[in-house]
Amino acid sequence: MPVPSMAASAGTPSPFKGRMLAFAAILLAAFNLRTAVTSLSPLLDVLGNEFAFGATMTGVLGMAPTAAFALFGVATPSLTHRIGLERTALLAMALACAGLALRALVGGTGGLLATSLLALAGMGIGNVVLPPLVKRYFPSRVGTVSTAYITVLQLGTMLPALAAVPVADAAGWRVSLGMWAVLAAVAAVAWIAVLRAGRRAGSPLARAPEAVVAPATTATQAGVTAARGRVWRTPLGWGMAVMFGTTSLVTYAMFTWLPLLLVDAGASRAFGGNMVALFSALGLLSALVMPSLATRLRNPFPVVLACGLAYFAAFAGLLWAPMKAPVLWVVLLGLGPGTFPLTLTLINLRTRTPQASAALSGFMQGVGYSLSCLGPLMFGLLHESSHGWTLPFAFLAACVVLTSLSALLVCRPQWLEDQWQR
Repeated sequence: MPVPSMAASAGTPSPFKGRMLAFAAILLAAFNLRTAVTSLSPLLDVLGNEFAFGATMTGVLGMAPTAAFALFGVATPSLTHRIGLERTALLAMALACAGLALRALVGGTGGLLATSLLALAGMGIGNVVLPPLVKRYFPSRVGTVSTAYITVLQLGTMLPALAAVPVADAAGWRVSLGMWAVLAAVAAVAWIAVLRAGRRAGSPLARAPEAVVAPATTATQAGVTAARGRVWRTPLGWGMAVMFGTTSLVTYAMFTWLPLLLVDAGASRAFGGNMVALFSALGLLSALVMPSLATRLRNPFPVVLACGLAYFAAFAGLLWAPMKAPVLWVVLLGLGPGTFPLTLTLINLRTRTPQASAALSGFMQGVGYSLSCLGPLMFGLLHESSHGWTLPFAFLAACVVLTSLSALLVCRPQWLEDQWQR
């Protein structure tokens, strides 16, 4: 059964007419949300030799993305309330550009960490601000635009990882790290153009697209303003945070430990790296499919169950027969995080206004990324204490169960603003 329309489009023949600049700015920002992460990790061995740091600092650099995303996930809704969504997006891209450019110039470990955190601050802000921007400019095409921006986000995750080592070999690690600042600068320019267009009378970007929202009573709309920032008091907010957090936890644990697990089973390091690339690439499939399913299905919980079953099959294969059919296990493993683009789409499908979308996005990602920090750490501790892989995979299986239980709550049709009224 199709989901009832979340936005009225009367008087708007084409939701994209006059708003292609905003669409392009959203996509450019999406590409820049992971470049600081995946351009660095393939070069950590080179940088470790360059700056003489070891496993401890490598671990700190590995945890920095989720920690930064968590911190700025919590802080961003207040920022958007003060300066607006578009200026927040511009600030995000400016910080990302500055951090990426300065990181290419550092001369030591402290500078590497500080500039990485600067870039990640921008990307953490961008994570939160994009869903409400989609709702503001394209309220009747949430699924279509979400598919586009999440797909571009996945491309921005894959391409820096693929290019990092070849570019470093050809031109040096500074060029390999710094070249992504150019795309962040282009995204910043796009948001400057959106802001300028919004000040021109008669421009579609000057009209308040956010005024086109789902039907609601006057009391409910008033409650949106009064209750801003109280997402933590709603079951939906916590359900979304746990669903997003456990999905990210499993994903980051596998990014960190999948190569070692396969090498431990007898594979080469190159094969382990290729399997991580395959695991990442399958995120594109989820990005293309999940937003559309979320908007078409009244309750997408069966999709979450299918993702959980794929996870369980992959865990069993990697635990008991890792080298019997490793490609199959990794393909199944890559289908599991389909709940990531699903939760990003549900941000807009469970809220009436961009303000509520921003609040839910910030809370979900702030709490969720805090939770995901535990993934690589707990998996490693359990592996080290048990000298095996059974306990670590049992931990991940328990997290998948938590994902399903939280999805049971958030997948049923509901509005965040209605829960604010309770």
